[in-house]
Amino acid sequence: MSRVIAIANQKGGVGKTTTAVNIAASLATAERKTLLVDADPQANSTSGVGIERDRIRHSLYDALIDGRSLADARFTHVHFPYLDVIPATQDLVGAELELVNKQGREIMMRRALRDFRDQYQFVVIDCPPSLGLLTLNMLTAADSVLIPIQCEYYALEGLSQLLNTVKLVQRNFNPALAIDGVLLTMYDARLNLSRQVADEAKEYFGSQMFGITIPRNVRLAEAPSFGKPILLYDVQSVGAKSYLAVAQELIRRVEHGAVSSPAPPAAEPLPEVPA
Repeated sequence: MSRVIAIANQKGGVGKTTTAVNIAASLATAERKTLLVDADPQANSTSGVGIERDRIRHSLYDALIDGRSLADARFTHVHFPYLDVIPATQDLVGAELELVNKQGREIMMRRALRDFRDQYQFVVIDCPPSLGLLTLNMLTAADSVLIPIQCEYYALEGLSQLLNTVKLVQRNFNPALAIDGVLLTMYDARLNLSRQVADEAKEYFGSQMFGITIPRNVRLAEAPSFGKPILLYDVQSVGAKSYLAVAQELIRRVEHGAVSSPAPPAAEPLPEVPA
């Protein structure tokens, strides 16, 4: 049975793509057949695993807009025997406008994955940094959502809107959508602000927090420019070890029956973190 996980946060710069790429690579390293789907028009997950634009004949856009099979867009065995990738291109920039007039516009990704997902144990989706139709499609197709939060000022800003979107999807399109967890990224234990954000997030999200935090790490920041997940760029780095630990936690939850948490009440205001 497969698990479709959407990595989502409408704020940019939270480590969303880094998290998607490196969780997918870590799951593949653990010999779980994994599909990484790049649904972000910036296509950073695509370039982050070394897929160059001139090699892409078809992409996620073609599946969503033209109804083409995801198999036509798939790159197989990307860096690892257990990792396949559906790339994105800048064509996705206009996809939201094109989806508006389509019947069943919110479920196009679910349809695309319907006969495809069971080829994989995990499908990891890098969502756009927005809450538009593309993200709505990804959440409607997903079993769960993982939310990365950077340990910086205004880190929790906008999360109420994301949680409200999750609830909207649960009510109207995907009642089974759960929250896999909230993952703290760019954590620096030397900084008071990082510790404050971590404390505030744990107070609000409680058991929905992952037990692992992703540290601020130069090697993590460098790896995408080489088109490699951190496991291939520097497997001994603290960033690589952290994402391996997150993947193992996901595997335990999914394969050993741990139930993901429902969304917390979005009506409750999120805490403000002082400067």
